[in-house]
Amino acid sequence: MEKNKNRVGFIGIIIQQREQTAQILNQILSQFGHLILGRMGMPYREKNINIITLIVDGSTEDIGALTGKIGQIQGIKVRSAFAKE
Repeated sequence: MEKNKNRVGFIGIIIQQREQTAQILNQILSQFGHLILGRMGMPYREKNINIITLIVDGSTEDIGALTGKIGQIQGIKVRSAFAKE
């Protein structure tokens, strides 16, 4: 695979402390908006968490930078998966 070839995938984000993290998360998502094809968010009030799913298209490096920044936010868990080439 070429180093900078774009890949399609998804990023799953679980937010446990929305009040403290929403502004930071939205700033990061805006920075990387060029990678995001779609976004769906859902509050899960019974568990006091919020879930966001992103559909992304970008290089492995760019998507890794996005998930890395999100993963540094306390109270947020992030995972990603890519389609095969």
